[in-house]
Amino acid sequence: MSAPVADLIDEVLAGKRGPSPAEFDVVSAFWLHHTTRLPGADVTYRNYYVLLRVGEVFGACSFEAGELDPAYCADTSGRTLADILTGEDDPLPVRIAALDAYLAAVQPHHTTPYAEEVVLPAGTPDVRARARDAAVAGLLEVAEGTKVALIGVVNPLVDAITARGGTCLPCDFNLDVTASGLAVAKDMTEVVEAADAVVATGMTLSNGSFDLLLARCREQSKPLAVYAQTGSAVVRAFLGAGVTALSAEPFPFSQFSSRPSSLYRYRTDT
Repeated sequence: MSAPVADLIDEVLAGKRGPSPAEFDVVSAFWLHHTTRLPGADVTYRNYYVLLRVGEVFGACSFEAGELDPAYCADTSGRTLADILTGEDDPLPVRIAALDAYLAAVQPHHTTPYAEEVVLPAGTPDVRARARDAAVAGLLEVAEGTKVALIGVVNPLVDAITARGGTCLPCDFNLDVTASGLAVAKDMTEVVEAADAVVATGMTLSNGSFDLLLARCREQSKPLAVYAQTGSAVVRAFLGAGVTALSAEPFPFSQFSSRPSSLYRYRTDT
């Protein structure tokens, strides 16, 4: 990991963000493989998550297929977060989940006074996905013709951006074209350079691109909004320091239920 996230881990280990992570035990560790295909779509989303429970919260991180063996679960419950954060053999997704669990345990999203709770309605997966992505798009001031780089493609979010008059510049490692027919770039820097504003997924934490994205948006003074299931409390630590807005969705995620559930929006004037 490069500087910003690594520096945050160092601050946590040094006790600068709250109690020592050695005081927090992982109660349970689990691995999820989840697929989704919304009605009328021809794309199946394949998602993999590592989750660590600490007290009342879960630390979460998505990862690519084959990146993590689910056997890690057998030896992770009972370890402390400090042990994981300093573990040389722990894969990056597990360390991000541990960092997320620590920061969420110190300050859960649902108790944070400066977060705006958005309750997603009960309903079918497509109804809930569109409500979630409209909430994310609402974090940006998208004027007619605004070019918005979308790092990590979710088709309803593409639609939400264009519905607000924006021009979506999608980028994703695993897609070639969006459901609406937009070509998907593979080079993140290419779309960030061309954009007026950036929306990114928290998965940039798990693939190691978050630090570069943060640096580019800082250098170019471009708004950066992040929609995060992965590392939502980690991204929150960078509000006002490169991240201008955040949609944080802690586990259990909206796609795992048909009932009302909450996400938490944060904004900053920085």
